[in-house]
Amino acid sequence: MEWMIANMAPLMFGALVVFLLCGYPVAFSLAANGIVFGLIGMELGLLTPAIFQALPERIFGIMANDTLLAIPFFTFMGLILERSGMAEDLLDTIGQLFGPMRGGLAYAVIFVGALLAATTGVVAASVISMGLISLPIMLRYGYDKRLASGVIAASGTLAQIIPPSLVLIIMADQLGKSVGDMYEGAFIPGLILTSLYVGYVFVLSIIKPNACPALPPEARSLRGFKLLFRVLTTLVPPLVLIFLVLGTIFLGIATPTEGGAMGAAGALILAIARKRLDFKLLKQAMETTGKLSSFVVFILVGSTVFGLIFRAVNGDLWVEHLLLGLPGGQVGFLIVVNLLVFLLAFFLDFFELSFIIVPLLAPVADKLGIDLVWFGVLLAVNMQTSFMHPPFGFALFYLRSVAPSSIKTTDIYWGAIPFVCIQIIMVALIIIFPNIVSYGDEAQKEQQRLEKEGKAPAAIDLDTLMKQSEEEPDVKKAGNEDADAAALLKNLQSDSK
Repeated sequence: MEWMIANMAPLMFGALVVFLLCGYPVAFSLAANGIVFGLIGMELGLLTPAIFQALPERIFGIMANDTLLAIPFFTFMGLILERSGMAEDLLDTIGQLFGPMRGGLAYAVIFVGALLAATTGVVAASVISMGLISLPIMLRYGYDKRLASGVIAASGTLAQIIPPSLVLIIMADQLGKSVGDMYEGAFIPGLILTSLYVGYVFVLSIIKPNACPALPPEARSLRGFKLLFRVLTTLVPPLVLIFLVLGTIFLGIATPTEGGAMGAAGALILAIARKRLDFKLLKQAMETTGKLSSFVVFILVGSTVFGLIFRAVNGDLWVEHLLLGLPGGQVGFLIVVNLLVFLLAFFLDFFELSFIIVPLLAPVADKLGIDLVWFGVLLAVNMQTSFMHPPFGFALFYLRSVAPSSIKTTDIYWGAIPFVCIQIIMVALIIIFPNIVSYGDEAQKEQQRLEKEGKAPAAIDLDTLMKQSEEEPDVKKAGNEDADAAALLKNLQSDSK
């Protein structure tokens, strides 16, 4: 009995892992473990019945969280844009621009993937739409099957890291940080990762030119003014929408929720302008948005139940002692955490990792002096691999569902491996060069750092400062009088001698 009381936290965590491996839904696994171990703790005298009285308040707190409103807004925005044919138009336009180059279609897929990531934030939508549109075209013009499938899957996962990413919203909520700071911090790593994908295709086009041939002249139907007009009418509107949404968030003009609402309205306007908005499209987008939002809220409720009981049995202290005792300080902690997240990503998607792992790791990272925004972006890049690495990568499954029968599953797996390696390199770059994750005002961050270390100067009291300024002339006068008295005494002593 005493052994069970002393090891309640690891038993609870182990039971959760067993439930997940058995295939039970994550939300119900979390909630069930929390309730069952809460009852066991009450029977053992470790907990009181009052612990369950805090649950309703916590659940209502989740429902009242305005930050989470950004999830349905950005999801709806992405679905409207994706299903109104924006991806197809973008791919056709950028493909015409890069057509004369070797690997031009691959470049087009990566850039369109980045643009879709900045407008949708949903990996499934990006991968499926790009797989349906671009994969047949790439195969038709002689692209290597592995390269074509790998590029599509990797470019789709950019929605994980490039704002407005849904995982960054969840991460900000779990870390207790601003969504705007998470977006700003992830922006440059997202661009660097996109550049690494482009660099890989460029190198491959030199080493294996037959793997990514240029488009034949007959396929490049747009030239001159027609191409310019297509670029202006196809590329400019989504770029303006991205600037309005992300720019206003970065500049502090709008909150992420307001930016999401503006993006949803902008997506509807673009769909109307393209004459592609109808009741069926609107219904499908709203239905999918409702399902995804419900999925997130259910997981959040389950994680709240689990987290409440886990902390009540000192689970947070158990995790803290476990991780703080690692050799190597911050570096050792980051290496172990990234390996843990990478391995868990074989079985869990990013929502589940965000709700289960991040709340356990964040307090330890904070105690080690690690910036939580930087830590969140690092984990987001690492979680991106969960969509890519075989055999359980969700992006690979999405692509498999829309790929033609000529593409084998092994082709998709082998095509994904180089891009998984690139993502791992990106994780290493963030650790080696932490300034890549840049956000907020530098002076403000330095002040926060000094306050955290206890080195910040004491706060200035204005009233005290004014009193000191009023008394200063009197002090100076008294000091002058003392100096005159000392000089007079010295003269008298010399005269007496």
